[in-house]
Formats: sequence, C-alpha cells, structure tokens
Amino acid sequence: MGNYLDIALIIISIALVAAVILQNKGVGLGGLSGSDSGSMFSARRGIEKTLFYVTIGLAVVFFILTIVTVAIK
Repeated sequence: MGNYLDIALIIISIALVAAVILQNKGVGLGGLSGSDSGSMFSARRGIEKTLFYVTIGLAVVFFILTIVTVAIK
C-alpha cells in the first residue's frame, strides 16, 4: 500500500507544480521593467478561477496524502 501512496504523491506533486506554474502569468520579470503591477487588482474569471480552485484542492490533497504516508511508514 505504501507504493501506491508514493505513486499518488508523486502524481499529485507534479500536478500541483504544473497548476502553480500555469497561474504565473507574466509575473516573473514584471518587476524589472519599473512598473508597479502589484497595485492593480483584477478579479479571477473563467479558467483562472477554476485553476485557482484546482490548485487549492491539489494542495489540500497533497497535504493529507503526505500526512497519511508519514503515519503509515
């Protein structure tokens, strides 16, 4: 059973990393241009909102799966 949990943990972690990377829309080098993009607020709509909730769900599943894996081993 431990192997299945390890495989599930790897799959969830890869999906979580992908979801976080997909959320970064031009944030990486935005601060170097001199403009202050942090003061502007934009509401999440459509796929951004769905991706946000998927990321939260994956993080919760990752946390619970990690606790279960540590408790079993």
